[in-house]
Order: sequence, then C-alpha cells, then structure tokens
Amino acid sequence: MQYDYNPDPQGIEQESFRQIRELTKLDAYDQDGQQVVMRVVHSLGDPDIAQHMRLSQNACVAGRQALANHCPILCDVEMVKQGLTKRMLEQEPLCYLNDPRTTALAKAASETRSMAALQLWGEALLGSVVVIGNAPTALFRLLEMLRQGAPKPALIIGVPVGFVGAAESKQALWQEHQQLGIECITLLGRQGGSAAAAAVANALLRCNLGEYY
Repeated sequence: MQYDYNPDPQGIEQESFRQIRELTKLDAYDQDGQQVVMRVVHSLGDPDIAQHMRLSQNACVAGRQALANHCPILCDVEMVKQGLTKRMLEQEPLCYLNDPRTTALAKAASETRSMAALQLWGEALLGSVVVIGNAPTALFRLLEMLRQGAPKPALIIGVPVGFVGAAESKQALWQEHQQLGIECITLLGRQGGSAAAAAVANALLRCNLGEYY
C-alpha cells in the first residue's frame, strides 16, 4: 500500500505556513509578531490560539536584539532547551532543572525543582531571554524575584501549560509586566508547553536571520 504524502521538508513547511496565514487572524500583529504567532500556531496545530497570544509593546525588538547579542537563554526544562534550533545559536542554552544543587535546594525549601532552579540563574538573568514552557511555579517564582529586585531579563517568554497555575501565572505575567518594566510574550489560558515556548524563541532567531513566512 502506498500513501500519498509530501516527503520534502521545505515543501511541507511552506505549505504549512501558507495554510496558517490563511486560517489565522494576524492583523493585530506587526511582521515579527506575525512570525511569533504563526510559529506557536504551527507548534500547537490550532489557529484559534492567535486571539490568546499577548506580546508586549517592544517584546520582539528586545528579544531579537538580545539574541543577536548572544545573550544567555534560560530555560525551565530540558524539553524547551532541546526545542531551540541549534544552528541559530552561538552558545548553549542554560537549564538547571537536573543540577544536583537544584534537588537539594528544592528539598530544603519543600518546593518544586523548577522553582529552586531559578536560584542558580544568578547574574545570567540580566539581559537574558527567559523561556518557560512547562512550569507555572517557575514563572511565579521569577515574578517574585523580579519584585524583589532581581536582574531584569530582556524578554520573558512565558507559556507554561497545564491545569494548576498555568493560566494564573501567565495572567500575572501579562498584568504585571509593565509595572515590573519587562517585555514579555505569553499565551493566556491553559494551553502552551515546551514546544510552543521554543517556537517563540525560534521565531525571533529566524527573524534575525531574515527567515520569514
């Protein structure tokens, strides 16, 4: 039995984004914002999520500039780190979730490893791009740290997924980003995930390379 399908990777991607443009409402976004939203739609297979995307005023500009300057990229989980397109990176993204120090810190504080891992980010936070796609507790902790005077990242990509705390953490990010003086990209509601978070970062990296759909 033979199946009728397109084996060409470039052809598949081109057709995917042709359909995404056709099915997704993108009028509210500028050129870079459209690329971000389309990449998230592509990662989740749902054009309707475009209406729930939120990009702060200078999010794409700040993120692109930081990435062009090879800023630290801080990830909440390894799945986010592995989802970043390696050919577009000059240095290894950072993730401390599985660091032995993280386990010890989490046990001592009776908190999630995702929360404890942020203690190891330290000065790398300054001017970084933070990519959170899995753990709402990591996003909540980051907001707490910023309120306490932690170094500010250039951009927070906050799209954790789930039923406990995910929607609330993203709503908090969106409501508080101006007061905290940070740029952010998020997806309101329960949807999100590591693939969606990596898709946002990859979209900005592709914009820096002039790769647009």
